[in-house]
Amino acid sequence: MIRSSRTGRGHAHRGGRGAGAASAVAVLALVAVTAGCKAEPAGSASAAPSASSSPTDDAKPGTKAPESATPSASAKPSAPPKATPSSTPPSTPPSTPSADPQAEVLMASGAQSKQVRELQARLRQIGHFDRSPTGYYGSVTVAAVQSFQGKRGLSRTGKTDTLTWQKLLGMTHAPTAAELNPPTTRPVAKPDKRCMTGRVICISKNSRSLSWMIDGKVVSSMDVRFGSQYTPTREGTFSVYWKSRHHVSTIYHTAMPYAMFFSGGQAVHYSSDFAARGYNGASHGCVNVRDEGKIASLFDQVRNGDKVVVYK
Repeated sequence: MIRSSRTGRGHAHRGGRGAGAASAVAVLALVAVTAGCKAEPAGSASAAPSASSSPTDDAKPGTKAPESATPSASAKPSAPPKATPSSTPPSTPPSTPSADPQAEVLMASGAQSKQVRELQARLRQIGHFDRSPTGYYGSVTVAAVQSFQGKRGLSRTGKTDTLTWQKLLGMTHAPTAAELNPPTTRPVAKPDKRCMTGRVICISKNSRSLSWMIDGKVVSSMDVRFGSQYTPTREGTFSVYWKSRHHVSTIYHTAMPYAMFFSGGQAVHYSSDFAARGYNGASHGCVNVRDEGKIASLFDQVRNGDKVVVYK
């Protein structure tokens, strides 16, 4: 992503000798920092089923409804009518559970709240959610709720209604603070030696984790993802040079909340796409964080000039 220039530097001036050369230099400079942070377009990887879903969770095909014992009007005259024990034909059982019209929807796709985080933590307790709670109700959470509903004979809507919620409450315990906010889904890597002094955002590509460290001690950590093969996140030692709480990409016109720029157009920022799709996607070079609560807290603590170390 590229931040909007507040000083106007980098624009070619009109008139004067050398204007053409200045324009060429400006174009090259623009290309150098356009490793933006918008999520990669959905492709074969993003179209793949979520790892949290399972073929055994799919609804079973509907069974054929039993034929009525009452003779049809189109039956042949030669066929003797079958005797019926009652004048009322038997009802046809539904092939799949039907949603209770009285059930109120409490949470659904797109929701973001502390209750969503609790939902995810409770689903994780009984094996329906395989990652750290994020508080964002994305496609992974929809699949997890559908899995839970299917196993419990509820309608597989993927929405958390009052029936689903009460069923889940009865099968789980109130999540602990550690269950609601675990450090990361993945083990945190051993910090690089460059992270051991001062105030450092220490980012490991191998463990896909970010640790906020002060004087060699880990203050907080979180899951991150990086750029794709063609738009890689740069490695090395940098420093935060600009913070933008409500940043919007000037290239892709997508939100980059809590952006902390450290190298050209590359920044650490929250990604709703990462929260929804996990590692099925990638950025255009930025370091994506999927837990908005954690990145918001980090944003408030980090200062311009703090070190950023990106390593394998």
